[in-house]
Amino acid sequence: MGYPTHRLRRLRRSRGMRRLVREAHVGVSDLIAPMFLCDGENQRQEIDAMPGVFRYSVDVAVEEAQLLHELRIPAVLLFGVPPDERKDKTGKEAWAADGLVQQATRAIKKAVPELVLIADTCFCEYTDHGHCGVLNTTREVLNDRTLENLAKTAVSQAKAGADIIAPSAMMDGQVTAIRKGLDKQGFEDTAIMSYAAKYSSAFYGPFREAAQSSPAFGNRRQYQMDCHNVREALHEVKLDVEEGADIIMVKPALAYLDIVRAVREAVPNPVAAYSVSGEYAMVKAAAQNGWLDEKATATEIVTALKRAGADLIITYWAKDLAEWLASEPAGGRPLDAPGRKPAGKAGGGRRRGRKGN
Repeated sequence: MGYPTHRLRRLRRSRGMRRLVREAHVGVSDLIAPMFLCDGENQRQEIDAMPGVFRYSVDVAVEEAQLLHELRIPAVLLFGVPPDERKDKTGKEAWAADGLVQQATRAIKKAVPELVLIADTCFCEYTDHGHCGVLNTTREVLNDRTLENLAKTAVSQAKAGADIIAPSAMMDGQVTAIRKGLDKQGFEDTAIMSYAAKYSSAFYGPFREAAQSSPAFGNRRQYQMDCHNVREALHEVKLDVEEGADIIMVKPALAYLDIVRAVREAVPNPVAAYSVSGEYAMVKAAAQNGWLDEKATATEIVTALKRAGADLIITYWAKDLAEWLASEPAGGRPLDAPGRKPAGKAGGGRRRGRKGN
């Protein structure tokens, strides 16, 4: 009887051996935590479709930012969710000096100066129609008119202290408009992380509840990308790099691993992958029913993003991942170990105020 010469199982025999030869590594320094902001004081509003994710008033957002910093998460992506009475047809609240993102940026930067603050730059949360720009009489988004407002918003966010501007409107030429606007106002060192390959996706549903940004009519397919296209994504990415983008983002992440890999191979810039709300909500729902182990599944997802080529991972599991990673050197359960219970049944060590878990 012949025996195999090459026994690949030798390097899989123990957890320590598997860790020793692991090719893709997820670290806390890879993580960016999204944060939703709301009006008021002492507000921590849980989002029904995203258990464990909240809208925070600015004072509570500062506390959350301090906790994220303690967990060594390097960056936060800020989204403002103003009340309906402050929304209008242009979304001018987005560039208001006292807007939610601007207030939170100043407060967090004062309390936690080391934390990198990324400002989402768009209008769907700020317009009364829920679209990402100014509309014409036939209710189509006006590209060039919207560029002017994107530049104004970026400058306002930079003045408040944002380290990175993240335009997500998918307007043609948005990086050029923002770069020129920032440079003209003396913010040459403010970086741009472009939502370069942002697809029109069914995976955004829970986010639209979180950001209260569902379109009042139609959809966003006239400006967000068609999920069938790859070459178009690379065209978008290369144009944004030429226009001055410092970091390139692919959104969504899990169903677009081929895009992450293609972008990684096409440009030298850091690549971010946004693990979106639908990806998070699906796992949460399955875990709460005992069908999936949340920790093992979330870990597998972010590992896949890293393996595909993402340098940075924007994820609603950022805080949990940081806690799991922190436990590893101290002899706790390694990142690839399953949780003790289905994840929906047990809260994370540092989570407070959860109702959904």
